[in-house]
This record gives sequence, structure tokens and C-alpha cells, in this order.
Amino acid sequence: MSIESRGLYSTSRNNSLERNSFRSESFSEDRDREVIPEAGVLSIVVLGASGDLAKKKTFPALFNLFRQGFLLPNEVHIFGYARTKISDDELRERIRRFLSHGKGASTEHTDDLLKFLQLVKYVSGSYDSEDGFLLLNKEISAHESSKRSQMGTSRRLFYLALPPSVYPLVCKMIRRYCMNQSDLSGWTRIVVEKPFGKDLDSAEELSMQLGELFDEQQIYRIDHYLGKELVQNLLVLRFANRFFVPLWNRDNIANVQIVFRENFGTEGRGGYFDQYGIIRDIIQNHLLQVLCLVAMEKPVSLKPEHIRDEKVKVLQSVLPIKYEEVVLGQYEGYRDDPTVSDKSNTPTFSTVVLRIHNERWEGVPFILKAGKGLNSSKAEIRVQFKDVPGDIFKSKRQGRNEFVIRLQPSEAMYMKLTVKKPGLEMSTIQSELDLSYGLRYQNVTIPEAYERLILDTIRGDQQHFVRRDELKAAWAIFTPLLHSIDAGELKPLSYKPGSRGPAEADALLSKAGYVQTHGYIWIPPTL
Repeated sequence: MSIESRGLYSTSRNNSLERNSFRSESFSEDRDREVIPEAGVLSIVVLGASGDLAKKKTFPALFNLFRQGFLLPNEVHIFGYARTKISDDELRERIRRFLSHGKGASTEHTDDLLKFLQLVKYVSGSYDSEDGFLLLNKEISAHESSKRSQMGTSRRLFYLALPPSVYPLVCKMIRRYCMNQSDLSGWTRIVVEKPFGKDLDSAEELSMQLGELFDEQQIYRIDHYLGKELVQNLLVLRFANRFFVPLWNRDNIANVQIVFRENFGTEGRGGYFDQYGIIRDIIQNHLLQVLCLVAMEKPVSLKPEHIRDEKVKVLQSVLPIKYEEVVLGQYEGYRDDPTVSDKSNTPTFSTVVLRIHNERWEGVPFILKAGKGLNSSKAEIRVQFKDVPGDIFKSKRQGRNEFVIRLQPSEAMYMKLTVKKPGLEMSTIQSELDLSYGLRYQNVTIPEAYERLILDTIRGDQQHFVRRDELKAAWAIFTPLLHSIDAGELKPLSYKPGSRGPAEADALLSKAGYVQTHGYIWIPPTL
């Protein structure tokens, strides 16, 4: 059975054999996709294999796909490539500890781990070396020959777990020395990680350099937030449920918040983080991608290009940011990091109000908020509805209706409602309708974002990846603000670690129209 014919949500190799019946019920089967012909063996190359991203994210994702039956040992081989001079066994030992505490720790898990590690081979070479990439191609070709794969039918996936500064050079080497030799049913695909540039000009330059080497259909710009379960659920929620259709507009919605919070600081990443800041690191990509899915119009189909077309329309409708609707912060002690400049102007916190100029969202503020060193860690979407006109219960003081999508941790969706308080009196109280995934789907393992996205790459589905014009439109929104920050024209406010951030951010929320609920706290349900 080919990889393309397998389902997505199996939780074990045995379960994966039963997915045919599931797939017949899955909405993904309704996609009008081109039929993918039979292809040869699959070679996955992880460039930067000795780095943290590869060890902590890429290899664990590949292992979990292997355990679930999506990567078959007779079809796939995994190559690590980096400058570090180590052996195959040394690489296997380096990544083993990041795989041992994965999903399950049974004897079966241990057996799978040993089988997976045998599929991993290491090639050492520099990123500007012909010899290194010629050797890499030789090893890939030897694997393809050993499986008797017809020339040109094999599939080659290159995952660049590398700094963006070396993308153009590495891609040149791949293009020159490691491509498939003919255009049959096989392919060559490139996965690149964020950040995709630092502003509009640098992003466009990077896109141009990659575009000279590969077609857009070969380039997969990964944003792992698009692989999160509840982010992927947004299209289904909005367009498969009738009661959302008349509510999801400026007539009913007062404001939308998209929030990312961490209760720790940069923790050893200060030097790296100081080059980018919270807007480039989180808001311009992760939160803006979520905004697109919340605000976009219904696509004409579930084809990736139709979905991405609608996302681009949203981004192009965003008005220029008003600086009076921006609050920047930097937590006390950030500059104590020896890798951070004593005069750093880099924000570790930001609240930005975006406004979309179209018929659906005119006048509705979209509030993007992200910060480090805060009093909690979570990511969520909070849609707040307008007050009930002619409120006969005088329940306004208890708070507005809200639809909250908790992305992490404790994945959940809940609707905050005003209900009658149990008892003899006709008084009201705020409660919720709650769908908590840990309670409702107890026997379902929710895949990690990288698992989904790597599988999408193998399948050739670009729906959850960032297109070039989408990237350009996203940077166009934030580049003027970022240049003002870089020039020192806007200064971050100091805030205490473990707090909510600068008090001015709460004032901006209130000014934008958000009404905070007092006396109500959502508590994730337990068994």
C-alpha cells in the first residue's frame, strides 16, 4: 500500500491497517485532487541533522510517522547531513533519547525504535561543498538502486533544519547535485523553516533566490502552527456548522483576540531572539496565519490553492497598523543575558490591533498578543460577541458571550454563556458549553504538528504551507512597524516577569472594545 493511500489519525501500526473504512467517511476524501501515480522509494534528508531542531522535532516526527505505519521500512530511508564528523551510530545515539520518551514506552515501542534507527544514515559535509553533496547523492542513489527503484520515480524530500542564511547556498547544491534525474512519477521537494526573512525586502530576496532554483510546487514553507489540531479544525468549524454562518461577521462579533503566552523567558536563546523579537518570532507568522483562517471567506473547494487564495485576500485587506494601537514590552532582566545587548530595544511582548477592510469585518478589531515571561503559558483564539440588545436580565455585568478555542495546552473549545443560576431565584450566572479533547477523545492520540506537516509534504498537499504571495502580503503588514522598532522610534515598556505584561496592553484591549469577564475562570474538566 502506498503512503498516499493511508489515513491520518491511526494511533498504532495495527490501527493504521483499518483506516480504509475511516477514510471513506473523512472529508479529505472529497477533495478534488489529481491522482498521484505510483512512485518509487522515499529518501528523506534532514540537513542540519546534528542541531536542536532536527533532534527535538524532525526526527521524533519521523519516528512517530514510522510507528503509525506511514513510513514503511521497505520504502523509506532517512539521511542526516551536517558538518559534524560523526558516524551513523553516533547520530543514532544522539537522537535516541529524544525518541525514547515518545508516544508509549512498551516493548513494541522499543522494537520500533530499533527498526527506525536502522533506517537512519549519516553523511558529513559542509553546506558549500560539492564533495559533500556528491557523496550525499551517491548514498541516496545507492539506496534507490538497492530497492530497484526505476530512475526518476523515486521521491526525495529535503528538510532544511538550518538557519535561513544558508538556504540559498544549500538549495543550489541540492539543485545541482541531488535532484531526480528525470521527470516521471517521482519528485524532489524542499522544506524550509521560519524565519523567512526579517522584513519584506529580505523575504522577497530569499523567495527570489529559492524561486530561481525550484518551482513553487516544490517549496514547502513550514509554519508548525498550521499543523496544530485545533488550527486545522478552524475550516471545519466555520464552514461545516450552520449556526456559525450568520454569526461570523461584524454584526455580531465585537472583537477577536489571538493570544500566545509563555511563562518563561528566552532561556539560552537570548542572542538568537534578540535578532528577531516577539513580532517576527510569533506574531508575523503563527498568529497571523491563525487570523487568516478565522477571517477568510469560504473557499470554492478544499483544494490547497483555493484555500490559500482566500488567505491572501484577507492579508491584502489588512489596513496599515496605527502605532497608537501597538504596545511593546520587555521583561525586566532580559538584558542580563550576556548574549543580549545592554541597549537592546527588542520587544519580548507585543499587543497589536489589526483591522480588516472588507464587508465582513469592517470595524472589528483583531487583537494579536504575544509575550514571554508572563504569568501563564497558553495559546488561544477568543471571539467575543456583542452585547445582547434590550437585555431584560441585566446580565451585561457578568460578561459577554465568547467562543474560545484553546490551541495549547489542554486543547479545547468552549462557549461562554449566560444561564440561569440553579435555585429558586431568577438570577443569572456565566457558564460554558465545553468540548475538551482530553475528555471527549480519550483514546485518540493527537498528532504533533510536525508529524502532520511532514506527512502533507510527502503527499504533496500544500494547504498548510505558506505560499510566496502570502508571505509577501504578511511581511507588508508588519515591515513598517518593525523598521520603526529597529530604528528605536518605538520603545518597549518594562514589565515584571510573571505578570500579565505592561498595564498599557490591558488599556489598549479595553480601548479596542474588549470587555473582560470578572469572576469567571474556565477550568479544564477532568474525569
